Amino acid sequence: MKRRLLPILLLLFAFCSLAAQERITRQEYIERYKAIAIRQMVEYGIPASITLAQACLESADGNSTLAVEGNNHFGIKCHGWQGAKIYHDDDLLQECFRKYDRVEDSYRDHSEFLRYRDRYAFLFELDPKDYRGWAYGLKKAGYATAPEYAQRLIAIIEQNNLSQYDGVAGDAFPEAEAIPTPITAEKSVRITPDKGSPLYRISLARQVYSRNGVTYILAEGYDTYESLAKEFRLFRRELLRFNDMKEEIPIVAGQVIYLEKKRTRSAKFLEMHVAEEGETMYDLSQRYAVRLRNLYMSNGMKEGDEPIPGQKIYLQPRKK
Repeated sequence: MKRRLLPILLLLFAFCSLAAQERITRQEYIERYKAIAIRQMVEYGIPASITLAQACLESADGNSTLAVEGNNHFGIKCHGWQGAKIYHDDDLLQECFRKYDRVEDSYRDHSEFLRYRDRYAFLFELDPKDYRGWAYGLKKAGYATAPEYAQRLIAIIEQNNLSQYDGVAGDAFPEAEAIPTPITAEKSVRITPDKGSPLYRISLARQVYSRNGVTYILAEGYDTYESLAKEFRLFRRELLRFNDMKEEIPIVAGQVIYLEKKRTRSAKFLEMHVAEEGETMYDLSQRYAVRLRNLYMSNGMKEGDEPIPGQKIYLQPRKK
């Protein structure tokens, strides 16, 4: 009798487990997570409709293995990820995917994945309500390999009227500060020094720029640190230090040369950068006008360490 009862009990247990993991519908998923998507639009500038459509598609409306077991609702693979991981068959067997403590963390990481990668920067120049442009742009930028990816996103948006959430973001969070696009936030400005400024004489011969509040020029191919130091009435070692150089190396045309100390942190709205193949910490230090030493400190890295593709590089000290 006991042997007969065991299979029955196992079946009952399996049935109860399946019931506990009952699939949710697309409409239920949208209702559950629409507020998070709207919040992401306010904080990062990504249309809520696009965020929800991608989440629906990538997570099978929250029912996929990655979503259920790893809270990964966007199918983002490890790509330099420093946190917990989950392995799942995708294009290859047992590929590495990011695992999150909460669904909200997945949504935030997805927003950062898009906003702080150069390949997606052009998307933020679109009208934030242009979900069609975003859908085709994501496909163009290589977010997914499926040929019909853009059309599938658009179909989800239009069948479920997700575009309605793009128009309520500002009303839902009226206290939120409007954020510039990544390109606008990083853009350098041309400056015209006052006549009494030490840079005024220089500006008559060269164009002077400012990035993150730090003055710089674009070098010519014939420039050297020695010649530039004389031109700007600086010590050669000062100019090298301003540019995080320990020794002089040949200058190439178009190279950024800072004429004063770089900052200890990046400009507003440029909190991080997702590293691409071949980028170095020095590259990022020069690009964002942040001292190399501070960049290492903000990321808990040692001097000489370099980022790996997909790694988040914090451009400002992290809050504890």
